[in-house]
Amino acid sequence: MFESEDAKRCSRCKQYKPRAAFAGNRAARDGLQAYCQECWAAYHQARQLAKGKNVRPRVEVPEGHKCCRSCGTIKPHSEWHRHATASDGLSTSCKSCRAVKARAGHLKRHYGLTEAERDEMIASQMGLCVICLKVPAGHVDHCHKTGKVRGVLCFNCNSAIGKLGDDPDAVRRAAAYLEGIAWKPTLVAPGVYQLPS
Repeated sequence: MFESEDAKRCSRCKQYKPRAAFAGNRAARDGLQAYCQECWAAYHQARQLAKGKNVRPRVEVPEGHKCCRSCGTIKPHSEWHRHATASDGLSTSCKSCRAVKARAGHLKRHYGLTEAERDEMIASQMGLCVICLKVPAGHVDHCHKTGKVRGVLCFNCNSAIGKLGDDPDAVRRAAAYLEGIAWKPTLVAPGVYQLPS
């Protein structure tokens, strides 16, 4: 086989391959790289290793699958988020790895905590919500005014405090209500109520 409009000879492996097997190079006379894409990848990887750089080994991936850079697992395309500017249109990390990174980023941005620090707080609470003492803790509670982290609660207790507006008096009135002490304010002046003692 000879070089033609449909084929080109790779300078490295000396095989004739379709022109689609070569990357573009505007500086070259024919507009294509001298090495085929497979040879170019092997050449580039060998150069990076010679420079002492950490290079991921090339993995054979079946059609419709991709290897995750974070966990190294080969997964089908359905396990990846779309990424419009990537060459294959998919993200570099699988959905589960991205979720782990997103949770860690959320903790750091919103509460200034690492996952290890949060886990240490949960361990100091013996793994339970400090309000109900029944359900495993998993939601970081913080003061909305100061941003200071108070502890780790279960979802229900954390949302209950939030719905009561982080107001200790409202929580006390709720506790009194649950204990059967009805909150009946006494009108002492127009528009002024006194709480029962």
